[in-house]
Amino acid sequence: MAIGKLYIGRKVRELREANRATQGQFAERIGISTSYLNQIENNQRPVSAAVLLALAEKFQIDIAELSTGEGDRLLSALSEALNDPLFETYSPSLQELKLVAQNAPGLAHALITCHQAYRRNSEQLASIDDTIGRGASFVETTPYEEVRDFFHFVDNYIHEIDALAETLAADLGLGEGDNHTALAAHLEQRHGVRVVRGIAGDEAIRRFDSRARILTLNPYAPAPTRDFQLALQIAQFNAREEIDRVVGSAGFRTEEAYEICRLGLQNYFAGALILPYQSFLKAARELRHDIELLAARFGASLEQVCHRLSTLQRPGQKGIPIFFARIDRAGNITKRHSAAKLQFARFGAACPLWNVHQAFETPGRIIRQLAETPDGVRYLCLATQITKGGGGYRANHPRYALALGCEISYADAFVYADDMDLGNRTAFDPIGISCRICERTKCASRAVPPLKRKLIVDHDMRGSLPYRLSES
Repeated sequence: MAIGKLYIGRKVRELREANRATQGQFAERIGISTSYLNQIENNQRPVSAAVLLALAEKFQIDIAELSTGEGDRLLSALSEALNDPLFETYSPSLQELKLVAQNAPGLAHALITCHQAYRRNSEQLASIDDTIGRGASFVETTPYEEVRDFFHFVDNYIHEIDALAETLAADLGLGEGDNHTALAAHLEQRHGVRVVRGIAGDEAIRRFDSRARILTLNPYAPAPTRDFQLALQIAQFNAREEIDRVVGSAGFRTEEAYEICRLGLQNYFAGALILPYQSFLKAARELRHDIELLAARFGASLEQVCHRLSTLQRPGQKGIPIFFARIDRAGNITKRHSAAKLQFARFGAACPLWNVHQAFETPGRIIRQLAETPDGVRYLCLATQITKGGGGYRANHPRYALALGCEISYADAFVYADDMDLGNRTAFDPIGISCRICERTKCASRAVPPLKRKLIVDHDMRGSLPYRLSES
């Protein structure tokens, strides 16, 4: 099969940096000139079939993983933006969108950013009538969205921070015994920080007194939470320079975004320290992604395990491309990432037919679903409910549903797929991404009409919905 033009400059650059090679060294190893490699890394020239084969041979990577991931995420976000009625006179073909995403990703990102600003301004203007007389102020969510998109478009993987955490985990022997003791000892011996238990009435999970060098942990928090907070404190000491370097190069527009990203990267380091990359990837394969067994082996929570699975995107050592999300009882997606073709909607709630909503009805169980999106891609979907917090009967215990899954071609790598009828197309539930962009015309669970379909109202006939959708 002929290989089309691939502009994968960032992925090639990440692979080179992961192998700690200069452009000259890397170019020599794959048999091309340094100038050609420079053009590839800057997306000025596509990679040839010969280069792809050399990358596969020299670095033991799957060619397929070079052509997916970032392009799918950018393509999905661009498609959603252009589905807005603002662009009702323009309906680009899938091929046009692919050309923009591959050849002009900077322009695509700029258009997505403009569309976000347009939506925020439109929502603010629409609410003026309700708020002008009450003195309400608008909440600017741009910093959070900036950081969310930063992690989304770097594939939720930051190599320098991940590798730094993995090295420290090996030095401390994490995953081989009592993580809490090893983490606390490192803080005391390396940084002069003493770890103590909190007192009754202090609701803080973690509190650090920089003058007294005392780190106080909530004694009622679950053990994985306490260990994670120790790891986060270590991130503030051990990874400060790397985190500042990554944050400084992100180009955020506000100081708030910088601080939110800094906290996000500290959390990233903590997760990578508790669940070191190569040992966790090996265990995930051995245990066939049984999240309960992975949590038990590493002394982690189910959420920590699921989140970590979504970050296994190291060039040359990638895990299964999965999607991961955390959803509250109101349907809000509070965490999300997808290395699969399924990309979560940037606006609006998740599809009501997705099994993640059922997780709240069956606490303590991992429920499964075979699902198919409108583009014909099929998935294995897993969902389970978790409860946060501690502190006894009167404490607040927020509940969330975790969603995890993969494209059906990878289902054999999951223990959960063993007795499912993967070859039976009728066993797959039709789901969408979000009602506002879903093109399914006969969905009785639809919450709102799709943005680019006209509504047909028949006063003499009523179906499951009070309207029908036009075919175009």
